[in-house]
Amino acid sequence: MKDNKIRLQKFLSECGIASRRKAEELILDGKVKVGGKTATLGDKVDPKRDKVTVKGKRVVAVNEKVYIMLHKPRGFVTTMSDEYDRKCVNDLVKDVGAKVFPVGRLDKNSEGLLIMTNDGELANKLTHPSSHVNKTYRVTVAGDVDDKIIEKLSGGTIPLDGKPVLPCDVFVVDRKTDRTVLIFIISEGRNRQIRRMCEAVNLSVLRLKRTEIAGVKLGMLPQGAWRPLNEREMQRLNGIGKEAKL
Repeated sequence: MKDNKIRLQKFLSECGIASRRKAEELILDGKVKVGGKTATLGDKVDPKRDKVTVKGKRVVAVNEKVYIMLHKPRGFVTTMSDEYDRKCVNDLVKDVGAKVFPVGRLDKNSEGLLIMTNDGELANKLTHPSSHVNKTYRVTVAGDVDDKIIEKLSGGTIPLDGKPVLPCDVFVVDRKTDRTVLIFIISEGRNRQIRRMCEAVNLSVLRLKRTEIAGVKLGMLPQGAWRPLNEREMQRLNGIGKEAKL
């Protein structure tokens, strides 16, 4: 007899609940049940037979995949709900017509491009460390930034969580008497990575805005607004990890 069971986290991601990594967190936190019993990491389910719930709500299959970009404003947390009643990105996409979740994160005080979808497999590909997806940020810092600081930021020597960051591209695009505007192009997604890198070289971040992910650009999309990704943008995202150039 054919075994129709798949890993629980894969099932949750295919149903648009979250990326695989986030689904694993939900399982570890005891928020997922299969057949009324609290699930454990490594469990498998039959999508057609097993009753799966997350936080008490039954999981249903996604009928249509949805892919959007959101211009996240400052002051919003990158979650779908918040126990402290803070403003969430979910508040900005309630009119999408489908339940979508954020791919990766932008901290509360950062702004810019956030991709949201109900496609857990694509989300997993975009956020998995092995993908090394390039992300571009426009970062305004207080004061002047000399060449030595640029070399240290870009050289891959700054340790975070006991491990150096990967080398990245950092360059100056504007200088004023009291501030400097930098462009960062990084291929990692560590927690608050750019802010922590700047802290390591005694730079105070005044503003941080993500402008591009894997060749998909924020452009002139207004703050708080969203739009569907177009065919060209989807080609770029689907091409991640492939050798063919888009």
